[in-house]
Amino acid sequence: MSLSAPLVLGIESSCDETGVGIVRGTELLVNAVASSMEEHVRFGGVIPEIASRAHLDAFVPTLSAALKEAGVSLEDIDAIAVTSGPGLSGALMVGVASAKALALATGKPLYAINHLVAHVGVGILEGGKLPENLGALLVSGGHTEILQVNSLTDDVRLIGSTIDDAAGEAYDKVARLLGLGYPGGPVIDAIAKDGDRKAIRFPRGLTMPKFIGTAEDPGRHRHDFSFSGLKTAVARCVEQYQKRGEEVPVADIAAGFQEAVVDVITSKAVRACTEHGLSNLLLGGGVAANSRLRELLAARCASAGITLRVPARELCTDNGAMVAALGAQLVATGNAPTGLAFSTDSGQPVSMVSLAA
Repeated sequence: MSLSAPLVLGIESSCDETGVGIVRGTELLVNAVASSMEEHVRFGGVIPEIASRAHLDAFVPTLSAALKEAGVSLEDIDAIAVTSGPGLSGALMVGVASAKALALATGKPLYAINHLVAHVGVGILEGGKLPENLGALLVSGGHTEILQVNSLTDDVRLIGSTIDDAAGEAYDKVARLLGLGYPGGPVIDAIAKDGDRKAIRFPRGLTMPKFIGTAEDPGRHRHDFSFSGLKTAVARCVEQYQKRGEEVPVADIAAGFQEAVVDVITSKAVRACTEHGLSNLLLGGGVAANSRLRELLAARCASAGITLRVPARELCTDNGAMVAALGAQLVATGNAPTGLAFSTDSGQPVSMVSLAA
């Protein structure tokens, strides 16, 4: 199957957003999202079982709303795309089961696609074809990766990733330490504006050079990230103020923590692009909404001669539009659909853009 501007329905359910998007070629028709975030607030993080049940409740209403807003019916759709991984197993199963049911009932081809690559694919909705020599920096609650995108539909390679906490996860944990609630990203970003990012310097994980004898060794974690030590450093800092009976300088700690995170992320992303000959960089994922990350990454990309591309905030978070966008590219380039005989893969690697039939 190959169409120049296929009408594709995208379904996303990898975490706590139930997303249904409809795309015609590179044109976004609708991006409907139902979030269960409020149901997780009192637990301080996403509870997989609650997220799965929320997807079950939200899918049909979200699908109906998306079709109505786009002014199309299921019969008009050329293909269906669904996130098969990575993500929470139970949540993924809801989306995949729904997509299989729709494909079986309508006879439409079904594509099982990679959630992370979809974050890159969403870039086509704001500017059409992606540039060559493209890298991608994905920063979210569950993922922090640097990718090399040789071909969006069949050649995406992992350059670096987190070896423990993702950046968004670190934000949530630090927000809890500071008594700021959940989710941590937006509130820390806001409070950090009132703090002094230089008042407290927190460690930058995996940034110190390693030596073998007198020769510098780039090391196997040159492009990887680690935020667990940073989280521990914040906890110790808070404890010290409390032991001395002093008021905890929440704004300064938030600013110092955030600066440590974005300093590491931006410096490693720019270095990875430079070393791999990537002159373009796309930023995606929920943490892409962070104001300081955007500011520092833009400055460092400009200094390195790298063109930065950042989708609209609503397209950076998990959504069905990004799934539909990547699905449309797979259809347009003639990739074979996956069919119905596939399972979810909570650890699906980025090299697997879509599951084979």
